[in-house]
Amino acid sequence: MPILLKLFFAFIQVGLFSVGGGYAAIPLIQEQIVTVYGLMTMEEFSDLITVAEMTPGPISINSSTFVGMRLGGVGGVLLCTLGCIIPSFIICLTLAHFYYKYRTVSGVQSVLAALRPAVVALIASAGMSILMLGLFGTDLFSASIKDIRFVELGIFAVSLFALRKFKANAIVIILGSGVAGTIMYLLLGV
Repeated sequence: MPILLKLFFAFIQVGLFSVGGGYAAIPLIQEQIVTVYGLMTMEEFSDLITVAEMTPGPISINSSTFVGMRLGGVGGVLLCTLGCIIPSFIICLTLAHFYYKYRTVSGVQSVLAALRPAVVALIASAGMSILMLGLFGTDLFSASIKDIRFVELGIFAVSLFALRKFKANAIVIILGSGVAGTIMYLLLGV
């Protein structure tokens, strides 16, 4: 199967099953691009997610655009982005129609309440994958305490503390982390 077709079908699946927003799509994109098709390594995928997070716009669309460009050029951009958007667009139109028609039915509220824990699990899974790659350079099941990256651990701890304690602006945290990492790696030779 040609790579552009693989990318399109991969992102159709991401668009179909990424219930809960962009962060819930990250493990689905990882599954399709890294695991199923083997088109990227986990490290390349993590770098891509980092860039997608820093750029304006929804992370799932940014990720699909970056994957498409990296693997298929302009054609890949178009097919990945369309693949990610089309299912959501159709599903949203259909659900909006039925939601406004049946929003007072208790069964609808029960279904929405039942989906929330699954969405939280998807987001936590994506966060854990990226955290483990950032701190250990590998996934959760291959991590060893001897492989811990102390610079990344320090930046993570300071960033998390600043976000939780002082409600720091995410842009400041991203820029500050980039500066701190650059100083530690380039200037101090860490």
